[in-house]
Amino acid sequence: MAYAVHFAGAVLACWLTAQVLAASTWTWRAPRVAIVCWQAVGLALGLSAMGLPMALGLTAYDRPTGGALLALADDLGHGTLPAGVTTVHLALVGVGFGIGAVLLATTVRSVHSTVRAQRRHRDLLTLVARRDPTIPGALVLDHPGAAAYCLPGVRPRVVVSAGTLSLLDRAELAAVLAHERAHAQERHDLVLLPFTALCRALPWFRWVRAAHDRVALLVEMRADDKARELHAEAPLAGALRRFAAAGDRVTPAGALGMGDRDLDVRVQRLLVADRPPRLLGAAALAVTTTLAALPISLFLS
Repeated sequence: MAYAVHFAGAVLACWLTAQVLAASTWTWRAPRVAIVCWQAVGLALGLSAMGLPMALGLTAYDRPTGGALLALADDLGHGTLPAGVTTVHLALVGVGFGIGAVLLATTVRSVHSTVRAQRRHRDLLTLVARRDPTIPGALVLDHPGAAAYCLPGVRPRVVVSAGTLSLLDRAELAAVLAHERAHAQERHDLVLLPFTALCRALPWFRWVRAAHDRVALLVEMRADDKARELHAEAPLAGALRRFAAAGDRVTPAGALGMGDRDLDVRVQRLLVADRPPRLLGAAALAVTTTLAALPISLFLS
């Protein structure tokens, strides 16, 4: 029972940590560190959600979950089970494996649907997009709306619309292109993928959906930082303001768009030159890494 308590405590700690991270504004000053913290919380939650029913079903073995599972498999192979192991206990172990299967299946399904949408849109771009020698490395889509997005993948595409070209000046456009290239270089689509899978696998946890939204915002802030390193904050802030004022913003499925999230917050953040909170970030990393290590150790023991 002690190991089930450990897993239950880990689930509670994930919830508490997620509440603290979601309410914290220091994460805006260190988005890369905050993303790693969220990933650790997501890993801990997924493993703990699997481990809790397993540990409840394996109480008779009185050992860490990994060793108890091996012992159960050995007993099942010999057709003998220890006293106290009932059908209910075996069903609880099955629930744990079922949660793991759902997590894996939703991850695979998320990958498949995203890749399919990206492939469909990439094929469409070959038909309707054009290259512009004044905008190297990007495709231009003849659309009046404000659109600037990265279509990630092995061969990423950066796309801007004709409406965006008429909306931005050259410095602002250069900052926007740097933002989108940052999405492609750091594979932010893969950063978001586990949280998309958790949302589908654990829909009854409202804070899991909130975590997805928070990580999506941090991904945009991280790309903003990369663009600011190359082009300063003024052109990027100006571009964000123009996107906020534009009524018709377009981002297709499977893409990461410049104007998707919290534009006003991102503008204010760019204009305030706060230094990253190194000590606070290091403490958050230590806490979330420990949180992820607990269920891992229980499974490997």
